Amino acid sequence: MERQELHPGQLLEISGNYWRACTLHAGVKLDVFTIFGIKKLTSDEVSQKLNGEKRGVTALLNALTAMDILIKEGDRYSNTKSSASFLSKDSPQYIGNMIMHHNHLIDLWQKLDQSVKTGEPILKGGSHITDEWRESFLMGMFNMAMMLAPMIVNKIDLSIKRRLLDLGGGPGTYAIHFCLKNPQLKATVYDLLTTSPFANKIIERFGLTDRIDFIAGNYIEEDIKGVYDVIWLSHILHGEGPDECLEIIRKAVAVLEPGGMIMIHDFLLKNTMDGPLFPALFSLNMLLATPNGRSYSEEQIIDMLDRAGVKEIKRIPLEMPNDSGVITGVVNGSVK
Repeated sequence: MERQELHPGQLLEISGNYWRACTLHAGVKLDVFTIFGIKKLTSDEVSQKLNGEKRGVTALLNALTAMDILIKEGDRYSNTKSSASFLSKDSPQYIGNMIMHHNHLIDLWQKLDQSVKTGEPILKGGSHITDEWRESFLMGMFNMAMMLAPMIVNKIDLSIKRRLLDLGGGPGTYAIHFCLKNPQLKATVYDLLTTSPFANKIIERFGLTDRIDFIAGNYIEEDIKGVYDVIWLSHILHGEGPDECLEIIRKAVAVLEPGGMIMIHDFLLKNTMDGPLFPALFSLNMLLATPNGRSYSEEQIIDMLDRAGVKEIKRIPLEMPNDSGVITGVVNGSVK
């Protein structure tokens, strides 16, 4: 297929895409979509609720309408089905926390050229990370996992598994969904101590405190304790370099029973490393934020599993909206 060359207008559209992103961020930050709910409001009414200046509020509402995120009829604005579902805090499908996480990353991305030249992250030693940043990240991960987990758990048979480790599990969303799908299953979420309040709150919300516990620890610096027959690693390998990833997998394999299953979920590049687009861009995000993190290809993940002694390695057929994928394998022979 012949490559379509980009014309100047398309290049300028790419260059100015941050205008659209910042407009969306402002709408979420100001909680505009929750204010609308199911109501139709004028810009005067929205300005009053925001305690904002009419010129700025009206310009924002018009821009959001031009982006098809709001609807305008006469002098009244309202949510679209999508904005009501995904951008209003009153919706269980809210993804605003992840959008705010993207907003917190903007300062880093402005300095991408520096990271490209030096190979060093802009975010060093936890700099920039506030409690608000941490909460938006953790709850954003929860929002995204709430969308993806139902698709994933229905494709993986854990009906004979008894004990799951959600390594680096954050709020524990995947552990929750695996347990909801498999009533015989108990789980442990293993993550940093700072994650504990969020994880325990979410686990309690789902009424699973009797089946899911939380262990605070650092899987990079410490060995993993316990014995499990299935381990889930979701979006943790991209934060580390290849050697660290292999060590994490080996630590996980070491606490698996014979016949135990390891599952790796991450953004996956093509084996040529030049696509899909989101994992390729995400590799730059890891350049900005970590010393050695990056996106990996399916071939690279399979090679790490093979070097750790994992057998029967395969990719689960999934159509995921963010180009993530799941690769599984078995330790010491077939699952019974």
